[in-house]
Amino acid sequence: MAKEELLSLDGQIEEILPDGRFAVRLENDHRIIAYTAGKMRRFRIRSVVGDRVIVEMTPYDLDKGRIVFRERTPGAGPGPRRGHGR
Repeated sequence: MAKEELLSLDGQIEEILPDGRFAVRLENDHRIIAYTAGKMRRFRIRSVVGDRVIVEMTPYDLDKGRIVFRERTPGAGPGPRRGHGR
């Protein structure tokens, strides 16, 4: 069990940085650097500039966070189907 609970905040991706990191502007107008969580990386959930995301942060370091959820954008259907090489 964690010593401190994580903070969950809403934000919007402003910029894509190298090494799978993103510049995220939080609702309180604070800018942080965030990376994608393991499940998002595992299931290849892509994030682009302008996406609304939920970021988890530790209370010890309020400049870094982890993107745990990307909100679906209206009008965007499921991604392209992946073929099996046929």
